Amino acid sequence: MKLLKLITKNAGRHKLRTILTVVGLALAVMAFGLIRTFIIAWYASARASAPDRLVTRHSVSIVFTLPLAYKEQLLQVDGVEDVTFGCWFGGIYVDPKNFFANFAVEHTSFLRIYPEYIVPPDQLDAFASERQAAVVGRKLADRFGWKLGDQITLTGTIYPGDWQFVIRGIYSGKTVDTDETAFLFRYDYLDERMKEESPGRAGQIGWYILKIDDPNRSAEIGSKIDARFDNSWAETKTETEKDFALSFIQMSSAIIVGLRIVSYLIIGVIFLVLANTMAMTARERISENAFMRTLGFRGYHLVGLILGESLLIALMGGLCGMLLLYVVSSGVGVALSQFFPGFEADAMTYMLTTATAILIGVAASVFPINRALRIKIVDGLRVVD
Repeated sequence: MKLLKLITKNAGRHKLRTILTVVGLALAVMAFGLIRTFIIAWYASARASAPDRLVTRHSVSIVFTLPLAYKEQLLQVDGVEDVTFGCWFGGIYVDPKNFFANFAVEHTSFLRIYPEYIVPPDQLDAFASERQAAVVGRKLADRFGWKLGDQITLTGTIYPGDWQFVIRGIYSGKTVDTDETAFLFRYDYLDERMKEESPGRAGQIGWYILKIDDPNRSAEIGSKIDARFDNSWAETKTETEKDFALSFIQMSSAIIVGLRIVSYLIIGVIFLVLANTMAMTARERISENAFMRTLGFRGYHLVGLILGESLLIALMGGLCGMLLLYVVSSGVGVALSQFFPGFEADAMTYMLTTATAILIGVAASVFPINRALRIKIVDGLRVVD
């Protein structure tokens, strides 16, 4: 108990220095946690993927289409229970700045294969009964103030012209990682118009989504599918939904790598801030430590005092930083809710931050401890502050 009291008093000797150190540590810890949270949110689509879903796309690139006729052949593959498809539309609402994902999907099966998109039964029936019907995510509807029955016009980029839609459903996500910002409309509406305006583009879709009976057979089933379409004019590449999502994330891998490097640099900043404070403390207490040794204090007593003070300051900075992280990440999560469905610091981030603070507290005390133990008592007593 006396040792703990000495540690607390030592930490409070230079109040301004200690406060500034704690504030610096808190800001650095918050920045580290915020960057880690951002990286985790970036991978939300991969985390939300289901292990029993495969995606089949063109073997060259996602920008190339596949024939709609492939659907019946896919249903014949052993292990495939259900098949649906989607097509990136690329429509603009009012202004190009109003970006959001919009897809043409098969209305009879898409929401069946994606149970995480929760749509009330009456709205699902309305979507199935009207050619120009659309289902939108809750966050997207809130963003533009849309409600059921509203008529929306999207200007096509990939499929030119103005396209009229009626919102007949608003879906909610089953989990926090579920994207609630998508705009889904019926593929048959798109295909019907393509048959009239551009017949060569009719009957073409972007990718297939397959529900399989056993996730452990995903590689086997994927190989069978791709082998089935070998040497055709539209060869396929089949992969798990998670791998499909990761392929898009990898397009921005340079950003992720950059953020990781910055997070490591922040850890270095945290260490330097605390190490500088402890180094100044060690320099000021040379004679004091020597005097304590003349009074009978052992080496382990000095180790406990210095290590305890370093850990105390590190933990204070870490706790304040985590409190700031909770507040700031909540605000950032609201601001970025349209882009990241689950932007919030998770338990692992807080645990990692705490462990980092402890490790830095230990590391920052190494030099002061070494100096306090190595200096001779006579030499220490000669030092005049």
